[in-house]
Amino acid sequence: MALSFNESKGSAIKSEINAYTFKNGINTFRIVGDILPRYVYWIKGENDKNIPMECLAFDRNKEAFTNIEKDWVRDQNPDLKCSWSYVTQCVIADESTESGYAVKVVNLKKKLWEQVVGAARKLGDPTNPAEGWDIVVERKKTGALAFNVEYNLMALECEKRSLNEGELKAIEDLKSMDEVMPRPTPDAQKELLDRFSGKENEKANTDEEAIEDEFKVG
Repeated sequence: MALSFNESKGSAIKSEINAYTFKNGINTFRIVGDILPRYVYWIKGENDKNIPMECLAFDRNKEAFTNIEKDWVRDQNPDLKCSWSYVTQCVIADESTESGYAVKVVNLKKKLWEQVVGAARKLGDPTNPAEGWDIVVERKKTGALAFNVEYNLMALECEKRSLNEGELKAIEDLKSMDEVMPRPTPDAQKELLDRFSGKENEKANTDEEAIEDEFKVG
């Protein structure tokens, strides 16, 4: 079950989704709605891209590993490790929409999420429409490889403000993250896993900074 910001613990989270993509430099957005805690495996899928597959041993509700449901990834790939991830939604300016704003799914890497939780101790709940604050993040390349990326919250630039009329219009029909990214059944997980059974699944890099910004598959 997706959680409100204050309920999330901040420790141990093929349908297209409208995903937010971090650009190099300064990124500014406002997170809205609930927070979805998950653990995901990163397996090699189509076009040799690493895609996330939810770890069914992890209970979204309890934010704990309960091992109640059958987890086919763990069963077939015992050496493949899952990694922690929180997913939520954000509202950003978008001139192509009637309101001038759009809602997108944003994947917050572990280190960045910990910075947001730390800033919230002073600034309060960032998802509050009236008293929340903008997330201002600097994305910086630290090397030549794709995963040589660093994300830093610019805490001094995260100012509290009320959502404007356009932003409120954009989130009028905001869905829960449980609807946006439904938890798969064991059968659905196995079916997707079988699609990629012909490929060699390498161990995923469990450092969240190595994960692609695009969150295309859930």
